[in-house]
Amino acid sequence: MLSRFKGAFRCPVPKCRNFKFPGMEKPESSNGDESNAELEDRDPNDLNKHLQVMWDDVIGEPEGIRSPECAWRLSGHCFRLSRGCCYIFLSVLVAPLLALCFGFTFACLAFQHIWCLAPCLRVWKITCAATRNFLSAVTQAIVRPVMDSVGYLFHNIRVFNQKLPDGPAHKDDILVV
Repeated sequence: MLSRFKGAFRCPVPKCRNFKFPGMEKPESSNGDESNAELEDRDPNDLNKHLQVMWDDVIGEPEGIRSPECAWRLSGHCFRLSRGCCYIFLSVLVAPLLALCFGFTFACLAFQHIWCLAPCLRVWKITCAATRNFLSAVTQAIVRPVMDSVGYLFHNIRVFNQKLPDGPAHKDDILVV
């Protein structure tokens, strides 16, 4: 009886099984067919290769001065524990918000490039091509013949370099050819 009552008020909701929000696909690392080694490599492009935060990368005692071994080990454990806890705390609280902000930022950047910059650059390229063709025609029609004429006027000029005799320089030592 109860099932008939529920069935009378049930509205069929169409299901869109093939609809996917862009950017919400499962990452390749969560598909399940990957090995554990590939799941652990979260920086495959070595974006943070410069970031060295291990104990041995940060702290080192020179040969001449050493702390007691118990203090060294305790310091290492405290360093690793505080680094791990702080990173987990920050990545749980701050990382999702930063990821949201970076997602918006890169979406706006992509939108700007796709819908604003690329069309403006295409307009500029088309305009510059027309201007280039016009200036090329003007150059070929006016500037080139003028420069050819100037070249024919001065083609008989010869320049000779001659070393002046050593001695005191006088104002009258001008060589005119």
